[in-house]
Amino acid sequence: MESILLKNGTVLDYASKTNEKLDIIIKDGKISKIGKNLSETVDREINCEGLYIMPGMIDMHCHLREPGFEYKETIETGAKSAVKGGFTTICPMPNTKPTPDNVEVLQYIIEKGKQVNLCNILPFASVTKGEKGEELVNFKELKEAGAIAFSDDGMPVENARMIREAMIETNKIGSFVSEHCEEKSVSSGAINAGKLADELGVQGVLPEAEEIMASRDIVVAETNHLHTHICHISTETSVNMIRDAKKRGVKVTCETCPHYYFFTVDEVKISNTNAKMNPPLREEKDRMAIIKGLKDGTIDCIITDHAPHSEEEKQKDLSKAPNGIIGFETALPATITALIDKGYIDYMDMVRLMSYNPSKLLGLNKGEIKEEKVADLTIFDPNKEYTYEKDMIVSKSKNTPFIGKKLKGQVVYTIVSGNVVYEA
Repeated sequence: MESILLKNGTVLDYASKTNEKLDIIIKDGKISKIGKNLSETVDREINCEGLYIMPGMIDMHCHLREPGFEYKETIETGAKSAVKGGFTTICPMPNTKPTPDNVEVLQYIIEKGKQVNLCNILPFASVTKGEKGEELVNFKELKEAGAIAFSDDGMPVENARMIREAMIETNKIGSFVSEHCEEKSVSSGAINAGKLADELGVQGVLPEAEEIMASRDIVVAETNHLHTHICHISTETSVNMIRDAKKRGVKVTCETCPHYYFFTVDEVKISNTNAKMNPPLREEKDRMAIIKGLKDGTIDCIITDHAPHSEEEKQKDLSKAPNGIIGFETALPATITALIDKGYIDYMDMVRLMSYNPSKLLGLNKGEIKEEKVADLTIFDPNKEYTYEKDMIVSKSKNTPFIGKKLKGQVVYTIVSGNVVYEA
């Protein structure tokens, strides 16, 4: 394993509130020294002048599609896309075929991730068998086998008794349920309900679909003193409910995605089905509420919800095309462009939202730049401006509304366990 000296980079570390030009020496996969004007004989020296160094980004919600849907993405192509985007740890959701509702499938994903050997791949196991919402999995057995947490993402657990039991059981073993909040009776539709859906003649998804289910989970968490985590929130009401619950001391955490603070539903007019996801893009008031929630700590982390689909699938009409967009490679520049450049948050907030908080939530010993810590680092140029083009994408799928958009910020190096796994 090569030793590396990172020279003259601006180190951003939320835990220690560090924001200054420093050198970092990496040996045996760990950070061995941090300081000014360090000089040591190493295998490789990287000049980080003009670059920022942050703890490796952690995406606690993505989709790698393997096993079962390898034509969309594989663990290998997904990992390549993730490290290009600066992610050192990713947590794939369990909506694969078969579902990781048992030790064998879960270990297949873990082992495949180790073989690919690009970033840390820590999969979620499902909450119910086959994500059918009928029978709970063996949480203890799956956690011991390596499940990072539990979710039926894409398929909400509709039965309230079952979600209550799942929260109790996962909390008992020091884990949690990450809940896709969607009340099915009001969720059918192609895009956000409103003027544009009416204009296009498609059924609209009511914002209440997310909000009703989120409120149910907050009630269960509050009444039973449990931790619940709410997936990819997208509406003003969801932000307000979670903020109020946190003020009351409810153990609720949540996440959002770059597309909810970069775009509104109007993007559908430009990107068509490449702007179709679940929950859908919302109105400007929702976008601004998400931004406020990121700034004030209501929203704990930014995730990608990286959801690859083939071009053939996305070429179907708006009402029939599948939900989801890819997100690994645009998460950092989208955050710099839509939030930091506009003065809504600063770089330290970005580190908190994309590295420090996800690490704490998942119980990982990561998210910090500190001597003796494993060297998982994201090194980026904060000032690089470019138009994002389809031929830049390394994911197997190309379904993203960011194509053709002007972005700022680019990952230059991704280091995982002291190995440079990506360089621009």
